[in-house]
Amino acid sequence: MAMDLSSPYSPARSPATLAARRGSPHLVLRRPRLATVRCSVDAPKQVQVQGRPAAVAAEQAPAARKECYGVFCTTYDLKADEKTKSWKSLVNVAVSGAAGMISNHLLFKLASGEVFGPDQPIALKLLGSERSLQALEGVAMELEDSLYPLLREVSIGIDPYVVFEDAEWALLIGAKPRGPGIERSALLDINGQIFAEQGKALDAVASRNVKVIVIGNPCNTNALICLKNAPNLPAKNFHALTRLDENRAKCQLALKAGVFYDKVSNVTIWGNHSTTQVPDFLNSKINGRPVKEVIKDTKWLEEEFTKTVQKVSLCHTYILGELKR
Repeated sequence: MAMDLSSPYSPARSPATLAARRGSPHLVLRRPRLATVRCSVDAPKQVQVQGRPAAVAAEQAPAARKECYGVFCTTYDLKADEKTKSWKSLVNVAVSGAAGMISNHLLFKLASGEVFGPDQPIALKLLGSERSLQALEGVAMELEDSLYPLLREVSIGIDPYVVFEDAEWALLIGAKPRGPGIERSALLDINGQIFAEQGKALDAVASRNVKVIVIGNPCNTNALICLKNAPNLPAKNFHALTRLDENRAKCQLALKAGVFYDKVSNVTIWGNHSTTQVPDFLNSKINGRPVKEVIKDTKWLEEEFTKTVQKVSLCHTYILGELKR
C-alpha cells in the first residue's frame, strides 16, 4: 500500500518536517474522518467513509439465514427456538383441584423442574370448579409471572373432558375436603361421583399411556373408582398417594427411638387413608435392626403407636380449621 507522506497522520515523517508544520501559522489539523459501520444479516459487513466509500474490511460475513429467531427479530418462532435447545419433548400435565392449598405448593415445583427434571418442558392444564374458577385464574397468573423457562403453557378449565385432553400425567388432587369431626366415609358418595367422572374423561381423551396419581382422599378408594371408570387405560398406571401415612408412622417410630427419620425403613401401611388404617412395624427397621430390638415398649408399639398414626390426621385438620377462623 502506498504511503501518503503529505498526510499529517503519516508515521513516516521526519522531525524537521513536523517542526516546520508546527511552526506554520496556516497549519490546521483536520479531524479524523468519521466512519459509519453498517451491518445487515443479508449483506457482508462493510465500513464506509463519508464522501468516499471504501471497503475497509474485505472479510465476507457468513451467509444470512432465510429466517432468524431471537428477541431482536420480528419473525421469532417458539417451536423453532425450542429445537435449538437440548430439551426433551413437551409433556402435558393435568392437575385437578388446582386452586387448592396442596396444589399451590405442588404447581410451582412442577414448573421449576424439580419434579420432571431441568430439561423437561411442561404444559400445565389446571382443572377447577365453578366456585374456584376465579382463584384458579389467579394461580395461572402467578405461574405466568414467575417466568419459569420450562413452563411453556398454562391453561385452565372446569370441564375434565377439555382439561384432560392428551394428558400424559394426571395428578388428581381435587376432592371434597373433610372438616373437623367428619369421617372420610361420609364423603365417599360425593367424591365417588367426582372420580368416576374424571376416570371417564381420562379414558376418553387422555394419552393412552397416561400416568394417574390420586391424592384426593380417601385416595385408595378414589383411585379404584377412577380406574374402574377407565377400562381402556392400563391399570398399572393408576397410583394412590399414601406416602403421607408412611411418613407419619416413620416419624412416630423415630421420635420414640430418639433417632433421625432417615434411620427408619420398611414401614408398611395397610388400609385406606383414614382412622381404619393399620401401620405395620413388624418388618420395620431402625438403623438396620428390627424395631422391637430398639423399642422395648411392646405396649406402646401395639396400642399407642397405631392410634397415634390413625388420629394424627384428625389433629392436623382440627388445628388448620382453628387457624382459618
